[in-house]
Amino acid sequence: MNAPAVRHDWTTEEVLALFQLPFLALLDRARDTHRAFQDPTKVQLATLANIKPGGCTEDCAYCPQAARYSTGVKPGKLMQVEEVVRAAKAAKEAGASRFCMGAAWREVREGAAFDRVVDMVREVNALGVEVCVTLGMLDGPQIQRLKEAGLSAYNHNLDTSREFYDDIISTRTYDDRLKTLAHVREAGVSVCCGGIVGMGETLRDRAGLIATLGNLNPHPESVPINKLVQAKGTPLEGQPELDSVEYVRTVAVARIVMPRSMVRLAAGRLSLSREARILAFQAGANSIFYGETLLTTANPAVDEDLALLKELGLTPMEARCAISVPVVHEHDHDAHA
Repeated sequence: MNAPAVRHDWTTEEVLALFQLPFLALLDRARDTHRAFQDPTKVQLATLANIKPGGCTEDCAYCPQAARYSTGVKPGKLMQVEEVVRAAKAAKEAGASRFCMGAAWREVREGAAFDRVVDMVREVNALGVEVCVTLGMLDGPQIQRLKEAGLSAYNHNLDTSREFYDDIISTRTYDDRLKTLAHVREAGVSVCCGGIVGMGETLRDRAGLIATLGNLNPHPESVPINKLVQAKGTPLEGQPELDSVEYVRTVAVARIVMPRSMVRLAAGRLSLSREARILAFQAGANSIFYGETLLTTANPAVDEDLALLKELGLTPMEARCAISVPVVHEHDHDAHA
């Protein structure tokens, strides 16, 4: 089949129409799109490490790391570089080609803590795996420093539609998020940006999120699709569980709208049945978070994932690292972060 055109002018109405297709017709279209643009037998394995847990000043209604909620997550110090390198080596040995590091910060601040993260990026990049970080908001010079250390990608999710956003977060605006994404793109670093479904949003909100992502030019190289994991003590505790078919629909629509992107099965995968996970791959997912913990939430066991991928005839992708950077410690400060 001829590959459809890659578009950056999606309307919410057009994306909503995709969501409303009969489920099997939607899967067929997503699968055809996947085959037209990518190798459907390859899947990217990405491991996510929580390098600075808890204590975040934001009020994201879904997040157990927000300091204002009583969730049982204790604030922790920023990990040492050596600890992170050991974790990255273990992830690589387990088959991961991308190592992601998340710090529960509202924004990047200059100082010893950020200096240490730059060193982490440099040393993990030297292992031959792709390096991604998510550190909150940042500016142009900060993303440039990370890029020069060997950063492959920066994650900064939009979470939901512009219209529903204020129901979930009040401590930073939608435009703040878009501004951070612009800094990342201007620096020539890959963008990792997706959202969360199952937070009480409407189908139109899901369509609005995908339309916004689909109108970024170029599209995000990685698009994580998270299914809400309800955390005790957060405002979204007790939210009705999203039907798995609706999650798979979101994956399929993301694949159609952003055909060259890596569409990643992210948080909430443990709540999907084995059959729903298979459908998500059929819908065009070609990346997963791999490893038994995602920041503060559980994830399928490594052996379980490997067995399923083998059964489906999917093979892990190799790393596509950013640049070769000599490993030289830029800073050696103690950060109490």
